[in-house]
Amino acid sequence: MTVELDQATRVRPGEELNSAALESYLRAHLPQIAGPLSVEQFPHGHSNLTYLIRLGTTELVLRRPPFGNTVQTAHDMSREYRALTKLSAVFGPAPQPHLFCDDLGVLGAPFYVMERRRGVILRKALPPGVVIDAQTAGRLGQSLIDTLARLHAVDYQAAGLADLGKPVGYVARQVTGWIERYSKARTDDLPAMERVARWLAEHMPPESGAAVIHNDYKYDNVVLDPNDLTRIIAVLDWEMATLGDPLMDLGTTLGYWIEAGDPEPLKLARLGPTMLKGSLSRRQLVERYEQASGHEVPDPLFYYCFGLFKIAVIIQQIYARFARGKTNDPRFAELNDVVTVMSRQAERSIEAGTV
Repeated sequence: MTVELDQATRVRPGEELNSAALESYLRAHLPQIAGPLSVEQFPHGHSNLTYLIRLGTTELVLRRPPFGNTVQTAHDMSREYRALTKLSAVFGPAPQPHLFCDDLGVLGAPFYVMERRRGVILRKALPPGVVIDAQTAGRLGQSLIDTLARLHAVDYQAAGLADLGKPVGYVARQVTGWIERYSKARTDDLPAMERVARWLAEHMPPESGAAVIHNDYKYDNVVLDPNDLTRIIAVLDWEMATLGDPLMDLGTTLGYWIEAGDPEPLKLARLGPTMLKGSLSRRQLVERYEQASGHEVPDPLFYYCFGLFKIAVIIQQIYARFARGKTNDPRFAELNDVVTVMSRQAERSIEAGTV
């Protein structure tokens, strides 16, 4: 069976682009590319919108903020474009961007266009034709962590990325910042979220260092080589990339990593195939990161619980857009249940004292 590459489909109602204005803009700025314009949309993802743009035989990817966006700092297209421009020169898995547009007369929002890298993306269910045995699952988990360690090893000063963020005080700002974001996006009474927030505020570890961090690193944000599923050919969705504590980045990845022995509601909320036979455990992910990076992870429980809380807040922000009538995307209707599941998992881990 042929392995199915990640595919775009028809554009969701209400998220259409002004094709005439877009085509005019692209032809003015990419005159070397000929052929008729066609637009499709990648159907996955819950934040910035991603479209497949074809000009003749040339494929490009367009990123723009979601419709109804009210959190401007979370969808800064110019920042994402600038970061990728510099990062793609020193970190091979980062796609190369081609142009940025801040003229709201084109699409009504800033956007940028980058290269497309064709490959396999793993989500909750494996794509048609993809078979992952136990050995491959283990090697894939190692590759995922090794690539994260490679990103953290980038010399951000030499790459011209020193202005990407403010690493000093990063841990404290993240904890207080995500607690504040939850407060603003809160729609339901979820006591577990409040209790986890207090625990995080009371157990912040010292800074472990500074690095370029992705901040949303998981299986469905990496593209795999269809001929070798353990080789990562691209890392996507850089909207939250910054300079910060690399162990906080690892914590986000741990937050997405669901094991076969986890509670059933958590397994139902999984976003990737992390429970396949042969997959690394969260403890093994931490050990692999220590080996690949050469740095100890002294308090994995804090970073894991922070990851769970942050992911829950991100989901809550998306759900709040739906609950407040800012989007009609039916995928968002039950996301508040996922927030509950994530916060309860953090509570269980705190009580058990382990990831």
